[in-house]
Amino acid sequence: MLESVDLSLSIDKPQYKKELKETQLKLLQLQRPIYDQKLGVVIVFEGWDASGKGGAIKRITSGLDPRGFEVHAIGAPSTNEKRHHYLKRFWNKLPPYGKIAIFDRSWYGRVLVERVEHFASGQEWNRAYDEINQFEQLLSQDRYVVIKIWMHISKDEQLRRFQERQSDPLKKWKITDEDWRNRSKWDMYEEAAEDMFRYTSPPDCKWHIVEGENKHYARVKTNRIIIKEIEKRLQHFPSRSHP
Repeated sequence: MLESVDLSLSIDKPQYKKELKETQLKLLQLQRPIYDQKLGVVIVFEGWDASGKGGAIKRITSGLDPRGFEVHAIGAPSTNEKRHHYLKRFWNKLPPYGKIAIFDRSWYGRVLVERVEHFASGQEWNRAYDEINQFEQLLSQDRYVVIKIWMHISKDEQLRRFQERQSDPLKKWKITDEDWRNRSKWDMYEEAAEDMFRYTSPPDCKWHIVEGENKHYARVKTNRIIIKEIEKRLQHFPSRSHP
């Protein structure tokens, strides 16, 4: 799937500014029906290191009412979290009805980093595809919309961004030895990502791949995907009060 992605897609700066403003306003306008119709919105970001996840999240949230959303930056599980099923820590972070939760990395770590780095056994990460599908199905059958976005860039573009971060004092904190180690396993992560798309993309909860080589294009496309999925989901729920 990733081989067929057209990474040459881009927009110019005037178009970007216009479309970004339009989509940010639309996202703000959607907060009211999300609240009124008691819809929970779960937005999942996965993708390559330096692919633009943080920048996209910033453009989603910068125009929103801060009372209506929360962003969760997901790292390695704590010692205590490792004592429970891996999905427990994500259940605890789901938004209440009427609000938005954005996950910068997610439960898909089980079939990505935990698979590649052998933090989970083969039996554990193979089983996780069904567990994740069931988890998301429970949410989708309730009052949630789950939107899954993969930010995609080329290996060459990742190297350019890594080097830029390494040389910029204001961005150097973003690059770690672990990022370079992960890069050395690009092919393994790509294989894991392809399996993830193959096994966790049911029609009602599919993956959206965003061409991230041009950051402006990626940010606008991400906003449009989110708007479309929320509007589609809202059509299924008449406005109602909720206890």
